[in-house]
Amino acid sequence: MTNKALSFKRPEEDLTTLEFLAAQFSNTDAAIAEIARLSAVQTLPRGAIHMISDIHGEDKKLRHVINNASGTLRPLVEQMFGDKMAPDELQDFLKITFYPAEVTDQLDKSLTDADEIKSYARKILKPQFELLRHLMSNYSLKLATEILPADYQSLLLEILHAPTRESGDEFVEAIIAELQRQGRVLHLIHIVGRLIRNLAVDELIIGGDCWDRGPRGDRVVDYLRLQPNVSFIWGNHDALWLGAALGNEALICTALRVSLRYRRISQLDEGYSVPMTPLEHLAREVYADDPAEHFMPKGDGMRPKELVARMQKAVAVMQFKLEGQLIERNPQWELDHRRLMHRINKAAGTITIDGIEYELRDKHLPTVDPENPYTLSQEEQECLDRLKSSFLSSQKLREQMRYMVGHGSMYLQRGDCLIFHGCVPTGPNGKFLSLEIDGQHYSGKALFEEIEVIVRRALEKRSSPDLDFLWYLWCGPKSPLFGKDRIATLERDLIEDKTPHRENKDPYFDLIHEVDFCERVLEAFGAHAKQGLIVNGHVPVKLKQGESPIKRSGKAITIDGAFSEAYGDYGYTLVLEPGRIVLAEHHHFESVESAIKDGVDIVPKTQDIRVFDQPRRTKDTERGQRIRYRMNELKRLIEAYKSNRLHER
Repeated sequence: MTNKALSFKRPEEDLTTLEFLAAQFSNTDAAIAEIARLSAVQTLPRGAIHMISDIHGEDKKLRHVINNASGTLRPLVEQMFGDKMAPDELQDFLKITFYPAEVTDQLDKSLTDADEIKSYARKILKPQFELLRHLMSNYSLKLATEILPADYQSLLLEILHAPTRESGDEFVEAIIAELQRQGRVLHLIHIVGRLIRNLAVDELIIGGDCWDRGPRGDRVVDYLRLQPNVSFIWGNHDALWLGAALGNEALICTALRVSLRYRRISQLDEGYSVPMTPLEHLAREVYADDPAEHFMPKGDGMRPKELVARMQKAVAVMQFKLEGQLIERNPQWELDHRRLMHRINKAAGTITIDGIEYELRDKHLPTVDPENPYTLSQEEQECLDRLKSSFLSSQKLREQMRYMVGHGSMYLQRGDCLIFHGCVPTGPNGKFLSLEIDGQHYSGKALFEEIEVIVRRALEKRSSPDLDFLWYLWCGPKSPLFGKDRIATLERDLIEDKTPHRENKDPYFDLIHEVDFCERVLEAFGAHAKQGLIVNGHVPVKLKQGESPIKRSGKAITIDGAFSEAYGDYGYTLVLEPGRIVLAEHHHFESVESAIKDGVDIVPKTQDIRVFDQPRRTKDTERGQRIRYRMNELKRLIEAYKSNRLHER
């Protein structure tokens, strides 16, 4: 009979949390056994952490980089089976490892004979289980078991611990035979293939910017949601899409403008159910004869390029007006010099920026009223209302934003690495700059942490000031996600003279070449000043010009390797292994179809960034720190049991 009595004799405040722990470890022996288990876990090798930044909608390439574990699975497979398999067998095994769902789906259609299916299963499952055992050996049994799919957990544990004597083959053969009779043996191969991929990477960290320029930001997030352990560092493009999803009108127009510029319309209408009909109608009615030659989109598509150019121009003008309104209602940012629409002289065809008059290269602005240059026309307002309704009604967009915010933060520390997307806003003298939020000024680490509060609050409450702040994160001069004095979209669109196109970078990007500055940043965020490494994305490394991702200080690295085809089609993964930190440089990826049919793979070039004297173990990681906290709580629980302050059961 269950004991319904209180677990403690006298009410004591410090016993309240221990009572929850006691529900799991009901006596001294149970708590001691758990401490012993956790002590053993601390000795295991640190799990592999992969960091990828600035994906920018390149969904197919990201999918392959995740599937081949940034190139680390192929050499492991070759090492384990290179002398056991013929080259074509090895290639087939890599295909099933990288794309288990797609390959097993093809096999389900092509293999019809029962004996043929069973023979294939024997051939594939044996090395699959051998590889799975190898990868699971780096994990605690409890953690590895949690990764196993619930429906097949018991079966997989039986197979992985099958007898090693002669009866072992018979043991596994009986399982294969029954699954074959039930038509599920290929499904088992699929599951094991996915497990191999999941176990190859302990944590995947996305360093910001899932959207824009590449074809399908929606599919990028869809695939990330399928991975077992993903953490986000937010980038400025993520702030842009979050603000648009929550209804900030300036950011809605910005997201649309960028999508139209790169002809990435399918992620809107197909991915997020945001139809382009209202904007297309505005372009046909108001800009019908406008050549819009300076708004021509990049790439090809189904709509005529002239129409897409007019749509882009129409939404750009709306964006410039709405940004002017937003800046006016946020004087604390001191950005009045970036309200530019009232500086247009329509009669003269000029615009004045920073006191200098420039000729407009596009003088056809039919919706701009010189008397009220920031007011949307009736046609623009009707268009915006419908577009905003679509953004706010998109269930998929809302779910993806909740996922990104729920799994995200402004910065992370993993081992020696301090990871954040852009910069720490800094003055020329190296002093961290402050930014006003809710009437208080914050700088450095405190600024990053206060931004996290605002982002989460914006998601829940959608207040206008918080949504405006998301716009500032996108392109504000003191935004840690942006790191420039301005975003010169209007100047690039409307002015031929390139002088006002210049966007000056935050001094941070020069200062990270200096050891002293890097150590000060690391120390400010609680990282090890001497051993630490700053990891940023945001600014693409100019690989073709021979630029190195490693800064001269040796204490900072940029992992924005131009992942998207629009930027350069390379990309980096920074891999934290037990014995080293290695940078993998990727290249162009053709397609999933070519990978399955022809075995096309991304085999990255690798470069050691740090090599450790001793391999790092779980005890050296953030997980190890959490385990120490847990062990201390268990020791308190044991003390409470022994002192009879808590009852054992």
